[in-house]
Amino acid sequence: MIEDAGRDGYPSVVVHAAQPGGRRVHIRGEDAGLARSMTDLAEFLRRAGLEDAPLDDPDVVEWRGGGSGIWPARIDDPDDV
Repeated sequence: MIEDAGRDGYPSVVVHAAQPGGRRVHIRGEDAGLARSMTDLAEFLRRAGLEDAPLDDPDVVEWRGGGSGIWPARIDDPDDV
């Protein structure tokens, strides 16, 4: 289990609802960046020392605006034009 998961009653990781370009990610209350995919999210978690975080555990990760399968279309993807 992640050491600070559920600290103060809040998940360690919050993945916000999709917006143009990706999903904003906060880790331990700090803005980690805008993830365009699960690959980006995994990199943010790795940098924060949470590479083994259970993404399906709501005590660790709060998915807002849809679960892990919801990602906005990439702006630079020609198939999305």
